[in-house]
Amino acid sequence: MALFRRVRKPAGKPGEWFYCIEHHKVEEGPECPAKDRMGPYPSRADAERAMETAAERNLQWENDPRWKDRGREDGEE
Repeated sequence: MALFRRVRKPAGKPGEWFYCIEHHKVEEGPECPAKDRMGPYPSRADAERAMETAAERNLQWENDPRWKDRGREDGEE
């Protein structure tokens, strides 16, 4: 049994921007664990729009006929 746990710092490069969904904040270089962040984004402005971008992409995906489940009738869950 290990007495000390190795703490890993999130990896990233300077100039990469992330949006932390846990803290609802933009960070340069990852500060939070990968499970809690979106990115990397090329600019702070892009990271600030992360949730809007995700919502727009989800809407596009939901309305893309190529991604409809095959074998299901409309309205079936």
